[in-house]
Amino acid sequence: MIITGDDPEYIAFVKARLRDQFLMTDLGPLQYFLGIEVSSTSDGFYISQKKYIQDLLARAALGDERTVETPMELNVKLKLTDGDPLSDPTCYRHLVGSLFYLAVTRPDISYPVHILSQFVSAPTTVHYSHLLRVLRYLRGTITRRLLFPRSSSLQLQCYSDATRASDPSDRRSLSAYCVFLGGSLIAWKTKKQTAVSRSSVEAELRAMALLTAEVT
Repeated sequence: MIITGDDPEYIAFVKARLRDQFLMTDLGPLQYFLGIEVSSTSDGFYISQKKYIQDLLARAALGDERTVETPMELNVKLKLTDGDPLSDPTCYRHLVGSLFYLAVTRPDISYPVHILSQFVSAPTTVHYSHLLRVLRYLRGTITRRLLFPRSSSLQLQCYSDATRASDPSDRRSLSAYCVFLGGSLIAWKTKKQTAVSRSSVEAELRAMALLTAEVT
């Protein structure tokens, strides 16, 4: 359980009432919770999942120490028929599922995880090789963290983008957005559009509509 607020006296009161009703231990200031690491500095709060990535890399048992600069190659369009089917897709599904949780603090892998998740029902050797690339990228960027500054404005800044007809199987586009509250990144998403866009302008407008709904 995380108890947070701006009134230390009331937080202490809540803790005391909880101790009266339940057997509990106060672990002090938040540092680690459900795989997410939190550190407090004079600049603000940093959140990361370094240990989670280390455990994920250990489970993946990569046979080398290589790293890459980007989580996915530019202009890659994966198809269901790429490569040969994996004899046992369990590992692929497990790793992709783990990457979904990692994306909670790593918006830079949101796009490749969305792409790779579309093939969990019948992954192939090609899909698996792209999954390994994401893991090698994480190995080289394991110390990256999200910062939530202590002093920041309350002005919303929002950005959206779209890739038209990025899925070769159904010609649907992808929408993506991110939302900042001052200097804090508070929301992001990559999502396939529900209908085929007939132009890049239409794809961009659909992405803006998705972002507007999120902000509202």
